[in-house]
Amino acid sequence: MKLESYWLDTAPAFHGAAQGPVDGRADVVVVGGGFTGLSAALALARRGAFVTLLEAGRVAGEASGRNGGQCNTGLFHDVADLTQKIGAERVRTFYQAYDAAVDTVEALVRDEAIACDFRRCGKLKVAAKPEHYAKLQRIHAQLVESVDPGVELVPPERMREELGSASFHGGLLQRGGAQMHMGRFGVGLAEAAVRAGARVFEGAAVNAIERRPGGFRVASTRGTIDAAQVFLATGNSSRGPFAHFRRRLISVGSFIIVTEPLDDAVLDRLMPTRRNYVTTKNIGNYFRVTPDQRLLFGGRARFALSNPKSDAKSGRILADTLASVFPELARTRIDYCWGGLVDMTADRLPRAGQHEGMFYSLGYSGHGVQMSVHMGQTMADVMAGKAECNPWRSLDWPAIPGYHGKAWFLPLVGAYYKLQDRLH
Repeated sequence: MKLESYWLDTAPAFHGAAQGPVDGRADVVVVGGGFTGLSAALALARRGAFVTLLEAGRVAGEASGRNGGQCNTGLFHDVADLTQKIGAERVRTFYQAYDAAVDTVEALVRDEAIACDFRRCGKLKVAAKPEHYAKLQRIHAQLVESVDPGVELVPPERMREELGSASFHGGLLQRGGAQMHMGRFGVGLAEAAVRAGARVFEGAAVNAIERRPGGFRVASTRGTIDAAQVFLATGNSSRGPFAHFRRRLISVGSFIIVTEPLDDAVLDRLMPTRRNYVTTKNIGNYFRVTPDQRLLFGGRARFALSNPKSDAKSGRILADTLASVFPELARTRIDYCWGGLVDMTADRLPRAGQHEGMFYSLGYSGHGVQMSVHMGQTMADVMAGKAECNPWRSLDWPAIPGYHGKAWFLPLVGAYYKLQDRLH
């Protein structure tokens, strides 16, 4: 079993990385080479800007290449609850942004001819307990009435059409969701940015950003560059001059296993529609089939951060859960196991805007595949003076009280959610 991301291990090599030192001047320096930064670099370079992107590791090497491979429409939130807090109009705007985000991914895959197995498959949220189906019925009614008339219910008696498992008791289907190979998409997006004229440096960790007349000076481990504008697409980076954001983002571990390739006949029995699947538990699971016929199965598993020992321990929990959901796979070999970090905001809504003159887009809270790509494109518009394009511009973003980057409270949060899952 490999303790590394299946997406990264099976991605093609990126051949467009810039060589030599980071120096000179750029119109825009993009900090971070995940989907947000690569998408922004592509959009800005297409407009004629001279763009330099600085990535501390490899392109798409962190959250963008370590996730569950789902590219879904719809908000995380209960629409009725969120409407009470922020109003129906803003909820509609946010919901529509997620729908548009999947369209953005699809358009980039098509326009740049990125070979990443993109497929519209729909997302099915499945009731992990019989009583959870009543909640899905309520959510369905709210969505149909307010933001999504196309959402569908799958009643318990029809679940065998969707999943060959006795573990689930109905579902909520949103057909706009998609899936793709994350590593291939990330490398394809990087290659597209380079074709458009951007310089993409790997192994160039940013260690200082200084405000200067006419722009910024950005210092990295590969050299220093001046820029008129800076766009931060770092996620919750534990390194570098990003303390402001570390007080506002909480990184939570999420863990994934991937099986050996499975026969078509097995997959036809277990997942005939090959959708994206998520469960209704607070500490739930998500799963899908990979392009080469493996089952990817992930979840929180443990409220812990990712490292080889932690990943392996979480992988054993996930393997046991997989066997309980699909007993037929109890003896199936696990080929990959890894962990990644999900960057959460306190309200689980993204944040984008300006801080000390620098633009940023961060905090996708577990729904980053589509929104990161979309916000990279959107922030190129915002940086050109179209602030109204940013759907998150009206949200405040105070620091989390008592928090300075070390999430000491995660075990308590995990214990609370485990209790909720037992009781409800």
